[in-house]
Amino acid sequence: MSYEEAKKRFDRQEARKNMRKMIDRIKSVMIGHAIGDALGVPVEFDSREKIAENPVTDMRGFGTYPVPAGAWSDDTSMSLAALDAMSNAAWNTFDVLVNFSKWLTDAYYTPTGETYDVGKTCMRSILGFINKYYVEGEGFIKTDSFDPCEIGLKGERDNGNGSLMRIHPFVLYAYFNKLAHFEWMAMIRTGSSLTHAHDRSLMGCYIYGYCLTELLRNPSMQTLKGAIDFARKDLDYLPEFEHYSRIFDPNFASIPESEIKSTGYVVDTLEAALWCVLTTDNYKDCVLKAVNLGGDTDSIAAVAGGLAGALYGLKGIPKEWMATLIKREYIERICESAAMEWYLQDPTVETNQ
Repeated sequence: MSYEEAKKRFDRQEARKNMRKMIDRIKSVMIGHAIGDALGVPVEFDSREKIAENPVTDMRGFGTYPVPAGAWSDDTSMSLAALDAMSNAAWNTFDVLVNFSKWLTDAYYTPTGETYDVGKTCMRSILGFINKYYVEGEGFIKTDSFDPCEIGLKGERDNGNGSLMRIHPFVLYAYFNKLAHFEWMAMIRTGSSLTHAHDRSLMGCYIYGYCLTELLRNPSMQTLKGAIDFARKDLDYLPEFEHYSRIFDPNFASIPESEIKSTGYVVDTLEAALWCVLTTDNYKDCVLKAVNLGGDTDSIAAVAGGLAGALYGLKGIPKEWMATLIKREYIERICESAAMEWYLQDPTVETNQ
């Protein structure tokens, strides 16, 4: 074999290896998020005290909603809708909103063929998009006046966790497509603003984005702590920063559970999710801790699960939970499609080998 032939073979092997690594990292976040979501669905809205009487230790079904074990909610549905749009090289945020609309009105991207557990801010934003851009008999028509940052709601009372719970595909896209920092910021701002456009929601997504980005770069607990510290230094000039001050306290992980709120408010959700990651040392304990906090169990466990998935990898997620997750292969196919598209869009990749 000549040197040139050997090099081509080596390069092909390296390309396959890099592609597989990329797919696994995307899956670790998406599936880590989905399993946290599914674990929380049966006890969503239950109080911490009620759950303490029968703590969640495994997948359950038919609790808050009439769905079987392994069924995920709007958190994962909207995340898949976004990631699926991004697996097209020519995608834009209009496509993401079209997919959100298909989920809301036609139950696309759902585990059981029905849409349930829809947040009010998400619903109002998506319905506003439909009313403005859907033409009967023609479908969705994008106009020159379309501005993705004008779709979401901007009121102070519109700061639920509905964008935080589904922002990770935008972070994944920014990371694997090597966006510059200002592009990274714009991507997350736009991704949140499709439903939640208030600065407080944007800030929560920025902080989460720093954490996930750095865990993708170097998965370790020290990296996560460093990402939080970096976010503190890099974001303190932006509006609403002060609402997240507890996260930046050096003793944040030492806060007792009784002082961690587990509501659907974006600040509470991010605090609770990060606290669960920082106070555990494996994926399973992290998401179970999140679910057993009670309250908005599916979203808190989903946000924590995405970060824990990046931190511990696919191998760190219990196999029995992977097997129970409904439509896991469907989730994996969307991950693989996105990874392949992003990988081939990399100008440094030799696609003719």
